[in-house]
Amino acid sequence: MIRIILIGYMGAGKTTIGKALSKELGIPFYDLDWYIESRRHKSVPQLFQEVGEEGFRKIEYNMLHEVAEFEDVIISCGGGTPCFFDNIDYMNRQAQVVYLRCEPEVLHMHLLMGKGRRPLLEGKTPEELTSFIREHVREREPYYSKARYQLDVTLMDNYDKIKITVEKLRELLGLNPHQ
Repeated sequence: MIRIILIGYMGAGKTTIGKALSKELGIPFYDLDWYIESRRHKSVPQLFQEVGEEGFRKIEYNMLHEVAEFEDVIISCGGGTPCFFDNIDYMNRQAQVVYLRCEPEVLHMHLLMGKGRRPLLEGKTPEELTSFIREHVREREPYYSKARYQLDVTLMDNYDKIKITVEKLRELLGLNPHQ
């Protein structure tokens, strides 16, 4: 049985890498935020607005415990997921947890290339954004660093670089394609 959970700051490439690894290994991929949205029939921003962060984190906790019981699965978590309750310890008990580590400047570039709207980041100048990311990563690092594995993720601005990163992840976890 393969159970992998990818953690890291927003823009680290958890979904991109998770999807690519899922394709190579031939096992399902779940983005925890998407899973929450499909089960609750509301977007994450709507849930935050309706129940606040504390309410959202309880929903996230319950959905994490649901999806992390699946067999042969790759899961990407929201950037804050490991930082609440006992989530990071639970993840480590359930799966091979990989922290996708990135410099704040690289995260900033990934976020600029990304398609999704990130409410936490709106209205900030480039300098404010890099500073915000740096501080946020610093606060979350004690949780992220509890992951069993860490992978330094460089700028993944093309398919070849994504493929190389997925290869490094497979090697790190000792996995072969279509096991």
